[in-house]
Amino acid sequence: MTESETGRVVEFAIGGMTCAACSARLEKVLNRQAGMQANVNLAAERARVRLAVGADEAAVVAAVAKAGFSAAVVDGQTREREKAAKLLVYRSEIRRFWISVALTLPLVGQMFFMFGEHGHMNELPRWFQLALATPVQFWIGWRFYDGGFKSLRGGGANMDVLVALGTSMAWGFSTVVTLFGLDQHVYFEGGAAVITLVLLGKLLEARAKARTSEAIESLIRLQPKTARVERDGQWIDMPVEALMPGDVFLVRPGESVPVDGELIDGQSSVNEAMLTGESMPVGKRAGDKVFAATANGQGAMRCRATGVGERTLLAGIIRMVGEAQGSKAPVQRLADRISAIFVPTVCVIALVTFAGWWWYAGDFAEALVNAVAVLVIACPCALGLATPTAIMVGTGQGARAGILVKNAEALERAEKITVLALDKTGTLTCGTPQVTDVVPYGLSRDEALGLAAALEENSEHPLARAIVSAAVAGISTVNREKASNFKSLSGHGVEGDVAGRTLRLGSPSWLGLAADPAVGDLQQAGKTVVVLAEGQTTLALFAVADALRPTSRAAVERLRERGIRVVMLTGDNAATAAAIAAEAGIGEFRAGILPGDKAAAINELKSGGGLVAMVGDGINDAPALAAADVSFAIGAGSDAAVEAADLTLIRSDLMGVVDAIDLSAATLGKIRQNLFFAFIYNVMGIPLAALGWLNPVVAGAAMAMSSVSVVSNSLLLKRWRPGR
Repeated sequence: MTESETGRVVEFAIGGMTCAACSARLEKVLNRQAGMQANVNLAAERARVRLAVGADEAAVVAAVAKAGFSAAVVDGQTREREKAAKLLVYRSEIRRFWISVALTLPLVGQMFFMFGEHGHMNELPRWFQLALATPVQFWIGWRFYDGGFKSLRGGGANMDVLVALGTSMAWGFSTVVTLFGLDQHVYFEGGAAVITLVLLGKLLEARAKARTSEAIESLIRLQPKTARVERDGQWIDMPVEALMPGDVFLVRPGESVPVDGELIDGQSSVNEAMLTGESMPVGKRAGDKVFAATANGQGAMRCRATGVGERTLLAGIIRMVGEAQGSKAPVQRLADRISAIFVPTVCVIALVTFAGWWWYAGDFAEALVNAVAVLVIACPCALGLATPTAIMVGTGQGARAGILVKNAEALERAEKITVLALDKTGTLTCGTPQVTDVVPYGLSRDEALGLAAALEENSEHPLARAIVSAAVAGISTVNREKASNFKSLSGHGVEGDVAGRTLRLGSPSWLGLAADPAVGDLQQAGKTVVVLAEGQTTLALFAVADALRPTSRAAVERLRERGIRVVMLTGDNAATAAAIAAEAGIGEFRAGILPGDKAAAINELKSGGGLVAMVGDGINDAPALAAADVSFAIGAGSDAAVEAADLTLIRSDLMGVVDAIDLSAATLGKIRQNLFFAFIYNVMGIPLAALGWLNPVVAGAAMAMSSVSVVSNSLLLKRWRPGR
């Protein structure tokens, strides 16, 4: 459950959906309710409902029940309960399937002995055929009657209606022929075989659909169940759920980290592949962050918990992947519209087929068989599964590679990007600038660093941290002063009083030194210059350099190979921006952009046409990320940037943007293939059945396998790997 300004979003587990017509109808029913905005996912069997003030969960459950389905609010235990319940149902369905096979095989088997001049003599007694077919029709096939009745009661029609109607027509006609001894062929084997094959298709589909959620299941299994916690000087084992922020826990060699925390004592290497996709262990020492479910190497680590329960990075990943898998891509809208009118249309076609054949051939039995074939071949399941199954597998693979997708729409749009705007610091560069040069005027190097550090003491800006770090490392004799009357001028710098002196620290242009030769020389070397001044007197120049990430240039090259126009946005001066852009292989940049102007720069790029994306990591990037058509947040960046972005790259590597675009292309490719197969199947199958070229048994087999083929095709996305 999440909160927003427009209401809270609640996720429900839905039971009883059998095809796309079900999910489309349920979504329509919920969206008609006051204060509800719903999105129903057939593959995930979930409904995400935004509830306005005054609407509650009970109203949703009641509306779902009235529509013929069941609903339960998803909580921490829902997934386990569902797995257990589905396992029981699956085992029961397996038993029923084999009973159905045993009853149907004699009916179908007799067909092989009925060819030839005296084939009719090998036909099973019709009363025996009736005895075999009836339990298949009404016991094994009861699920179709039940589902069809609930669907019709809710004001719609689904696949169950088609199967129940078609097989009932075949069974009813054959029963009349048998009871009254009429000289007509019976079709008990057709109805029984269709039910058996559809049941087989449902079992295979359920098994394949379960594999689409393996990504979330594997993430959940990663977190350990217990943690070794310090209590009154003693180490005790406690359930992970009982940990609180501030608790001290121990991670021994070879164990997994139970919750997010900060390393207090010890030194080790941690495998964070489950978060970042990188197989190389990351060295950890005191002060470093550790994350839940990552694997400790050789050293013991004593840590303090900082994020527990739903506030761990792992829980956030699971939540984000689940939300993405439950969202709906725009490409699915066409399939939803078709599914909503599909079943009534098929019923009309079947009626026309029956009337046409009876008029044309004058044979009631032949007309009935062809109408049954139309009803059986037509199934909207494949249409309903085409998009969500691919989205589920694609977002799951992305999570394993350190790419978190907020919603399906973002994943669909990513492959259509034509312009990519990049922030410089922390995105193209490592985000850890260091002071490389100190040029003092009339005071010592340590004095200059001390005064500057006093002004920047409480700032989180990367340049400020670089100056403070340099001061801490270099000052041994100068006392650290505190600043008063402190003011920060966004995009310019800071000012305040230090030791009775009114000082300013900021960009050369703000302090009137943009044309200074010394400043120009440092900027030409690709360094950012910060000026310390008192009134009109310059006290010192500080040159800060932030190294380009090792993969940035290669990532830019791959983006350009895709035909994407790459633009760098930075608050740095033109000289420094030009040096960094040249090093990264970027031919276009915008320098001197204030934080508040980045969104305007994005809108300007959007005015040129095409789809514009933005990559950033800082709080000042959040407005630009929100303005972009598609936005990427570097995972190591601020929470505001991650919240505003459509996709989060945990690996803090620009190559992740390339991988995200590749994943988008692969996922959309599968969706297009699935939709093509689903449409072609129905476009070809229904006319063939109407023309009398498909036996109902063959139609049933084809219908059952269509859904399985779509889900199986989506599962091929599991072969996708980043960096290919």
